Amino acid sequence: MITFWFSVVVLAWVLFFVLEGFDFGVGLLGPLLGRDDHERGAAVRTIGPFWDGNEVWLVGAIGVTFAAFPAWYSSLLSGLYLPMVVLLLLLAVRGVALEFRGKGDGERYRRRADWALGLSSLGIVLVWGALLAVFAHGLAIGADGDVTGGGFARTLGPVFTPAAGFGALAALYAALMLGATFLSLRTSGPLRHRARTLARWLGILGSGALLAVGIGTGSPAVLVAAVLSFGASMLARLGREALAFTATAAGVAAAVVAVFTTHGSVVLRSTLDPAWSLTRESAAATPQALELITWAGAFILPGVIAYQAFSYWVFRRRVASERVPS
Repeated sequence: MITFWFSVVVLAWVLFFVLEGFDFGVGLLGPLLGRDDHERGAAVRTIGPFWDGNEVWLVGAIGVTFAAFPAWYSSLLSGLYLPMVVLLLLLAVRGVALEFRGKGDGERYRRRADWALGLSSLGIVLVWGALLAVFAHGLAIGADGDVTGGGFARTLGPVFTPAAGFGALAALYAALMLGATFLSLRTSGPLRHRARTLARWLGILGSGALLAVGIGTGSPAVLVAAVLSFGASMLARLGREALAFTATAAGVAAAVVAVFTTHGSVVLRSTLDPAWSLTRESAAATPQALELITWAGAFILPGVIAYQAFSYWVFRRRVASERVPS
């Protein structure tokens, strides 16, 4: 049962970073690829029916971690308290920008909302990338299971490291690729062509950078990511937008799985002493608690997946970025 609920946690994180990943990417690229108010509005409309539903997976990932692995939840949230608060504030700004974009009059008002969306999306992507690097690297967990240290250094120090910086850049690249391939898949007209061109160049440049990093570090995962990035670029060039987006999403999903499984049964590594690391067994709730949430999950999880699948099917048609004569 512990393995099952760990798999559910990883699945929730994968769905969040893939589905919200293209939301963040569209938020980043909308103000840049859209040449006028109509085109920027078309970019926002591609994620309008989905973004709030996609955020459910963040709630699910945190909630399941709290219920099934309380010690893991406690260490992560207490050790990374301030970055998490920053994330929540940025998510709030993004939500306001999306919801209020169409509430005011005038192109200037909507332009400000678009830039608020873009900047908040950028901040979210960079912070999440840094946090994923921390998840993989670990925290300064003591023998009692608590994160050691005090003050700002305790909670901000882990995200201001070279590894966290690399994670932030990798997350930015992933979000841009997801956003470009999603826009090319979900729009028509000039926005689609610009997004497809951007996906081609991002894929080529990114695959070259990932190949260099993979050879330098000897990491098979990075080399696989380089291959997927190049494949997505070629698929975008051939106009196979669905396959290009699928290849990009597969790369992001594989990266997230690698983050949470890189240390085997250890869910959070201690940078002070490996013996103090949290494992699935030591961080898990009691068998009775796991059995209780299993009954709840059996009803809730399939319903959420079915609802999201239905919404994506209903809003499957492309959004026109070209002006249609009335």
